[in-house]
Amino acid sequence: MATTDEGAEPPSIEHPLLEPDFLERRLYQLKLAGTAANGHTLVCLPTGLGKTTVSLLVTARRLEEVGGKSLMLAPTKPLVQQHADFYREALQIPDEEIIVFTGDVSPDDRAATWEEATIVMATPQVIENDLVGSRISLSDVTHITFDECHRATGDYAYNYIAERYHADANQPLVTGMSASPGGDEEAILEVCENLGISEVEVMTEEDADVSEFTHDTDVEWERIGLPEDVLEIRDALNEVITDRLEKLKELGVASSTQPDQSQKDLNRMRAELQKLINNDQSEGFKGMSVHAEVMKLRQAVTLVETQSVEAVRRYFDRQRNQARSSGASKASQRMVSDPRVREAIRQAERFDELHPKYRKTRMLLAETLGLEGGERVIVFTESRDTAEALTDFLSESFDAKRFVGQGDREGSDGMTQKQQQEVLDQFRGGEFEVLVSTSVAEEGLDVPEVDLVLFYEPVPTAIRSIQRKGRTGRQSEGRVVVLMAEDTRDEAYFWISRRREKEMESELRELKGMADTLADELDDSQQALSDFGGETAGSDGADERDPDAVGDSSSGNEGGSTAPGLQDFSKDVNDTGDGTESNDTDSESNADDVTVHEPHAEGETIEIVADQREMDANIARDLSRREEIDIRLETLEVGDYVCSDRVVIERKSVADFVDSLVGGERSIFEQVGAMARHYSRPIVLVEGEGLYEQRDIHPNAIRGALSSLAVDFGASVLRTESEDESTELLAVLAGREQQTSDREVSVHGEKGAKTVAEQQEYVVSSIAEIGPVTARSLLEEFGTVEAVMIASEDELQEADGVGSVTAERMREVIGTEYTGSK
Repeated sequence: MATTDEGAEPPSIEHPLLEPDFLERRLYQLKLAGTAANGHTLVCLPTGLGKTTVSLLVTARRLEEVGGKSLMLAPTKPLVQQHADFYREALQIPDEEIIVFTGDVSPDDRAATWEEATIVMATPQVIENDLVGSRISLSDVTHITFDECHRATGDYAYNYIAERYHADANQPLVTGMSASPGGDEEAILEVCENLGISEVEVMTEEDADVSEFTHDTDVEWERIGLPEDVLEIRDALNEVITDRLEKLKELGVASSTQPDQSQKDLNRMRAELQKLINNDQSEGFKGMSVHAEVMKLRQAVTLVETQSVEAVRRYFDRQRNQARSSGASKASQRMVSDPRVREAIRQAERFDELHPKYRKTRMLLAETLGLEGGERVIVFTESRDTAEALTDFLSESFDAKRFVGQGDREGSDGMTQKQQQEVLDQFRGGEFEVLVSTSVAEEGLDVPEVDLVLFYEPVPTAIRSIQRKGRTGRQSEGRVVVLMAEDTRDEAYFWISRRREKEMESELRELKGMADTLADELDDSQQALSDFGGETAGSDGADERDPDAVGDSSSGNEGGSTAPGLQDFSKDVNDTGDGTESNDTDSESNADDVTVHEPHAEGETIEIVADQREMDANIARDLSRREEIDIRLETLEVGDYVCSDRVVIERKSVADFVDSLVGGERSIFEQVGAMARHYSRPIVLVEGEGLYEQRDIHPNAIRGALSSLAVDFGASVLRTESEDESTELLAVLAGREQQTSDREVSVHGEKGAKTVAEQQEYVVSSIAEIGPVTARSLLEEFGTVEAVMIASEDELQEADGVGSVTAERMREVIGTEYTGSK
C-alpha cells in the first residue's frame, strides 16, 4: 500500500456502509466508481489493481441511496466465494445478508434465501436457471456486476441475465469488469451490447493515478530443445496425420497434406465435409471420421511437443480405453490400431529420461526460491495431465500442490470447491511455495503476490496471457518466464500471443479517447439499450445514452464524462448534492412502464416443466422470455418437458436419437417405456436433419425403431428441424393441453400401476414439491415413508439435498393442522 508520509497510514475511504479504515483511498478507483455509479459502465483495469473494489463502492452507494439488493456474478465458484469473503469484510452489512449462490445450494433454498438477501454472489448458470424457472425476480436488483465480463459472448449465461435484468428491474444499473475485455474494438463492442453497457472506462498502468501502484513485470522466454527420442515420437504421429490428410485431399476437401495445418484450415475442411453430408454423399461421413482421427492425432502431437512424454502416455491410455468401449467411434479404433501409432506409444512407454521442460522448471524454481530467497511461485499449464505429473515431480524438491478444476476425468479426480479454497488459503498463508495450476486460477482469483509466474507453454490468446501475468508485479517487481519448445507449436503460439496482446493494448488506449464513437456504435446496434425494454439508472425514463439525461442524474458533472462521485466516498458523506434521491420518488411510476417476469396467478398462463439438464439447449430460455409461459425447472424422472398430466416429451437431436439405438447409456426404448408407465401420451421429439444419414446405420433399422416406438410403446414421434421449431411446437402443445383441453401439469403423470417403491417415492416427492431425487434420498436415509413423516427438521437435513429451508417447509406441510381448501 502506498503511503503519503513514511510510517503514516494511507488515507481511507469512508462511507456509511463501509467498515472504517478498511479501504485505502485510491484516486483511480474513486474515479471509476463515480462514473459506474451513474450509468451502465464497462470498467477495464489491469489485473490486481482492485476492480472488485470499484464494484463494491458502486454497490455501497447504490444500496445507501436507492435501496433494493445487489447481485454480483463471477464465472467460477472459488471466485464467487472470494468476492463474498471480501464484501463481508468490507461492508457494514450482516454476513447473513451477503449470500452465496452456486450449484451446491439447492434451488428451493436459493428461492427462499433470495428474498432475505441484500447482496447475492453467484455463478451465472445458477442465476440463469433460477430466472428461467421463475424462482427469483430481478425487479428490485438495483446493481448488477458482471465480473470477467469478456465472457459475455455467444450463448454464455451473462447475455440472457443481462437481457432479463434490463427488462425486469425497476432501476437497473450494470457494471462490467475485466482486465482484458476483448482483442479488438468489435469484440469490446459486442460485450457492451450484450450487457446493455453504454460507457467504457479504461485505465492502464500508464495512467498516473495507477502507475504508483504497479511495478514492471519482466517477460522472458526460454527456448527448450527436444531430445531425439521425443522428436521420433512426434514424427511418427505426423506421418500418420499426413496419410490421413492424403485421404481428405482425395475427397477434394484438403489442399495440403502438411501435418502442421492451421486450425482455420481444419475447420474449413470440416465445413466442406458437412456440405457433402448435407448433399447425401456417403463420402462425407467417411471423411468426417478421418477428420476426427486427424484432430485426435494432432492433440497427441501437441502434447508430446509442448507438454511431456508422460502427458502423451496418459492421453493414449484414455484413447485405448475409449476404443475398447461399446459405441466407440471408428476414428478412435482406427487410430490406436495403426502400426505407426502403436510404435509411437511403445516409444513413449520406453522413454524414461527427464523431459527438458521439467528440468528447466526445476532449475528456475531453485533459482527463485533458493538463490534469490523468493517465497511463492505459480506454474501454469494448459494440460491437467501435465499439472498432475509436474506436481508429483516438483514435490521431490519443493513443497508443491496442484490446483485444477472440479470435473472428474478418466484417471484424474477434480477438486471440489472446498478443496480449491483450502489450497488457495494455504498458498496465501505461506504453507507451501509452488502452486501448479491449470487455467482455473487465471481469472480474477486473489492469488497472493508471487515472485515468479512460469508459463509451461505459451498461451495463444491475449486475454488468458494477460490474466496469468497479472499474478505478479503488483507490489514489487515480478518475473514472468515462458517455456518454448524449439520448432514446435509453442513458438507459433508465443508470437500469436505477443501480437494479440499488443493489439489489445493499442485498442484499449484508443478506447480511452473514443467515447463518442462508442456511443454512436451502440446507438446503431440491434442490441442497443432501448431494445432491452428497461429503464436505466436514474434516467427518469429517458434514453440513458442521451448526454443530457445522464447529466441530470450525475454528481454535478455535466454529461457524466468527467469524474463524478468522488465526494460520495469522502468523509463528508452526507453532503452528496447529486440529486439521486429523486430515484426513490420516481420508482413507482418507472415501475409501471417495466415488464417484470413475476410469477403469474394460477390459470393465467401456460406452464411447462423442463428438466434441468435441458438447459444445455436454448429452448427453456426462449420459452421463459414469453409472458404467457412460465417455465419450471425440475430434475425430471422421465422425459425432458412436461406439458400436462398426460403429455411428456423426450427431446433428441438426430445424432442423440441414433446413439440411443446403438449403445447409449440408456436406450430410447427404456426411456419411452418409463414415460409410458407414467403418462398416457408420451412423445419423442426428434430434432434436426439427416436422420437416416447418421453413422453407418441402415435407414430401415431407424424406420424399424420409429415403428416400434409408435406401435409397441404407444408413443408419438414428431420431427422438427431446429431448436426454434421445437420451441414453437412445445408452446403449442402445452397451450393445447392446458387451455383447450383444460389439463393440469403434473411431474408425476396421471397413470397408476406403480410399484411400491414408486408409490413411496411419489408420496414423499409430493411433500412441498421436493421432487423425485430428494424423495429417494430421504427414503434411503429413513427407510420408510412413516419415518420421513415423523422426522424432525434437524433429522431431515441429514439426507443429501435437504437444506434448512426445505426441511422447514416439509415440517410445515406435514405438521400443520388441515383447515380445508376454502
